[in-house]
Amino acid sequence: MNDLEDRFRRAGSALLALRDPLVGGEPWSLSEAYGTEPEAEWGPREVLAHVNEMLPYWATQIRQILAGDPAEATPFGRVSTDPSRLGRIAADRQLACGDLLDRIAAHLPRVEDLLAGLTADDLERRGLHSTRGELTVAASLETFLVSHLADHVEQLQAILVRRAAPVTDPDRLG
Repeated sequence: MNDLEDRFRRAGSALLALRDPLVGGEPWSLSEAYGTEPEAEWGPREVLAHVNEMLPYWATQIRQILAGDPAEATPFGRVSTDPSRLGRIAADRQLACGDLLDRIAAHLPRVEDLLAGLTADDLERRGLHSTRGELTVAASLETFLVSHLADHVEQLQAILVRRAAPVTDPDRLG
C-alpha cells in the first residue's frame, strides 16, 4: 500500500467512525453560508455534502489526467465557484447525516481502488489546473483528495468537540 492510499484509507475510516455522534447530533442546523465562504463556517451537513460530491469528482478528474496524452499536461479540475459544485452541496446538505455517510462509504472504496492501481509513472503524469497550474497526479491526489479529506475529518471532529463542550463564556449564555 502506498502512502497516499494508506493516508486516504485512515481518513476515510476516521470519517466513518464519526457516524454515531454525527447522526446522534441531528438535527444539525444548516449554515447560512455554504457557497464560496470559508468552509470553517460550515456545519456537519455542509461538510458531508461537500465530501460526498468531491470524492467522485476528483477521482474522475484524476482518471481524466491518466487518460490524456502522457506528453502533455491534461486540463482538469474546477474552482470553488463552480455551479455544479455549489448545486450539489445545496441539494445534498438537505439529507440526513446518516444518508450522507452511507453515500460517502460507497465512494471511499472506489477512490481506494484508484489509488491502489496507480504506478510510479501514473503518479508523475501531469495535469493543468486553471488556478494552480501544472500538477503531477501525486500532487493532485495529495491536494484534492488525501489532505482534503483529512482536513474535513478534523473539521467535523472540531464541530463535535465544540458541541460537546459546556458553555462557560457568560457572553454566550444569552
